[in-house]
Amino acid sequence: MEEAVVLYPSPAIGHLISMVELGKLLLSHRPSLSIHVLITSQAYNAGSTTSYIASVSTACPSIAFHHLPPTSLPPDFSTTSPHHETLALELLRLNNPNVHAALTSISKNHIVHGLIIDFFCASALSVARELSIPCYYFFTSGASVLTAFLYFPTLHKLYTKSYKDLNAVLHVPGTPPLPSSDIAKPVQDRNDRAYELFLEGSKNMATSAGIIINTFEKLEPRAVRAIRDGECVPDGPTPPLYCIGPLITSGEGKKEGRSTGRSDCLTWLDSQPKGSIVFLCFGSLVVFSVEQLKGIATGLERSGQRFLWVVRNPPRDADQKTATSAMPDPELSSLLPEGFLERTGERGLVVKTWAPQVEVLSHSSVGGFVTHCGWNSVLEAVCAGVPMVAWPLYAEQRQNKGLMVEEIKIALPVNESESGLVSSEEVEKRVRELMESEEGEIIRERVKYLKEEAKAALSPGGSSSVELSNLVESWKGE
Repeated sequence: MEEAVVLYPSPAIGHLISMVELGKLLLSHRPSLSIHVLITSQAYNAGSTTSYIASVSTACPSIAFHHLPPTSLPPDFSTTSPHHETLALELLRLNNPNVHAALTSISKNHIVHGLIIDFFCASALSVARELSIPCYYFFTSGASVLTAFLYFPTLHKLYTKSYKDLNAVLHVPGTPPLPSSDIAKPVQDRNDRAYELFLEGSKNMATSAGIIINTFEKLEPRAVRAIRDGECVPDGPTPPLYCIGPLITSGEGKKEGRSTGRSDCLTWLDSQPKGSIVFLCFGSLVVFSVEQLKGIATGLERSGQRFLWVVRNPPRDADQKTATSAMPDPELSSLLPEGFLERTGERGLVVKTWAPQVEVLSHSSVGGFVTHCGWNSVLEAVCAGVPMVAWPLYAEQRQNKGLMVEEIKIALPVNESESGLVSSEEVEKRVRELMESEEGEIIRERVKYLKEEAKAALSPGGSSSVELSNLVESWKGE
């Protein structure tokens, strides 16, 4: 029978892209495999995946997508937790019968070597066990976040207070000191359903067949060593760790509804001096208030720097930082300071909603990146050799910021006011420092070095290539 591996990502586009790239990498090491990707319904708008799936299906016929029947949450479920992550975790838990049916069907005609899930899909571990299929985790954040995730049960025993009430610095093996306030919001409250689900997911991960992670050893050596030495799971064995990154999109996926031709912003970049542009882009979910958008605009204008800035519509709720429903393109003239577009038109370009981030970061005119510290974005910048300003906004991004600024020194930090806003003065200062200061130059050289290390890791005989080979070879004896 044909050999197969089944991939089960959470529905968010960033998680799907990383998982598909993993599938392509597995195929490059064993072309005889068939890759099956399980697609489930979204608990909230996490970015349309339709055009991306269509393009992958055309380009890679060995990757098959299985659209599982829709699952819905109980009508009153949103009252159990305010976090969209909780909705995703519960919806994926309710999806287990569909996963069982899909795995059973695929197993009729294939030898299934493994089910590879991301941590949002932790509930599927029980399905894999029931069917005697090895279950691996694919961790789409970095090793420094993985250390905290694996160490979560230990922290749970050490502290009786919720993180939101703790006001302490947590010491997690292999990572910089972690302020309790930097722990992701869904697990700040011990009484929240999200906390319970993440704790359960952490315990499950420690019992899996292995953890595949989108990083490379030279990027996070201390965290990788701590995990492999068993420091993060002190009361039991740690599963094998496979560092197989950096995995980033190869560019065939386009934003839903956008032209498949070359983006206008890339043409504009062609006319800009080499290394002169600061690129500001904050992922597919981040939204800023009108006040914050005006602060960014004022800071950019005063900085005197050339820029490319992706702007999305502000949220309906002033306290909201992520968009969990589809939003129309912004009306820039009503959101930005009067005359801003005209005054900066010679040196700046504002793009509505979306830009092809990988292509932009790889463009020779881009010399800096202001980012929300999502892990995919961090890896894309490293692979392009572009230094960063770290502006975390949700999920594990504050932990990523600590790693980027303190540990691997590839970014300057953005400092928030007590209200949570970043002032126009702070934007001006950090953008200038990144592009003009000696510290910015040191960071630029550091990122260039890691760009070469990333290439080496993926090359034949490189650390990531060898670890992926070890994973694939382990299936031959089954």
